[in-house]
Amino acid sequence: MTADAVLLLAYGGPRHPGEIRPFLREVTRGRPIPPERLEAVARHYELVGGRSPLNEITFRQATAVRAALGGVPVYVGMRLWKPSVAETLAQMALDGVRRALAIILAPHACDASRDRYLEAIDAARATVGPRAPAIAHVRSWHVHPLFVDTWVAAIATALATFDNDSRTEATIVYTAHSIPRASAEQSSYVQEVEATARAVSARLGLEGWHLAWQSRSGNPRDPWLEPDVAEVLQSLAAQRTRRVVLAPIGFVCDHVEVLYDLDYEARRHGEGLGLVLARASTPNDHPLFVQMLAELAREHLA
Repeated sequence: MTADAVLLLAYGGPRHPGEIRPFLREVTRGRPIPPERLEAVARHYELVGGRSPLNEITFRQATAVRAALGGVPVYVGMRLWKPSVAETLAQMALDGVRRALAIILAPHACDASRDRYLEAIDAARATVGPRAPAIAHVRSWHVHPLFVDTWVAAIATALATFDNDSRTEATIVYTAHSIPRASAEQSSYVQEVEATARAVSARLGLEGWHLAWQSRSGNPRDPWLEPDVAEVLQSLAAQRTRRVVLAPIGFVCDHVEVLYDLDYEARRHGEGLGLVLARASTPNDHPLFVQMLAELAREHLA
């Protein structure tokens, strides 16, 4: 399907302190989450500035992609916050968009990172009605050369914060959001995360690296992907590793899972073990990542 517009789909996040708790209630709707757990997560947002930069960064990505495409319309829809996918599709209909290409800003496929976005598109099109644009979506880009190059550049920058002698001894720990094992067994999520890590490591010339999972939530009795990043850091410290680069390859922009779970919680844990940590930047609106999004779009544009 050729397209006359692009739709970037992201998770969403609170834009200011007053949205934190309403956002968390929306995210956990229908799930028996104890109030004290929600308050703990709310405090995480408060510790990183009382907001998530995800919305702002996603709109910056859209602006940059639009410029790279010579002015082709690029819209943003949030699966769990504002502007909602339905609101965005309604605006696209008013603007006369007939066909659009959706790019889900989650590089690795599982039910939460792919299926629920597609369900959100279907629900939004039903809400908008006959005028809703037809939507196609990009299926896979977790090993796209420009995505790999983006992470190579980010890790190289993080390594440069160490002195020359310790730089060669630093260990790379790739991280991605943990999910329930039952979900992982029904998707290609683990294989795709591992493929990204292998591709980036090959470009960096690394033979030894580690993969860790982070930001686990949900019922503590349910098995989730392991090892957790805290366990990996503890193991590396026991092996007398001293410098570690955390590379959150499962995320494409800064939000609470990066800014709190890694920059605050994992860093404090690692430093308590005697480790010196550097965190590779997420892609955000890095020119290489924007170029990749534009290339994906060009394949479908008229």
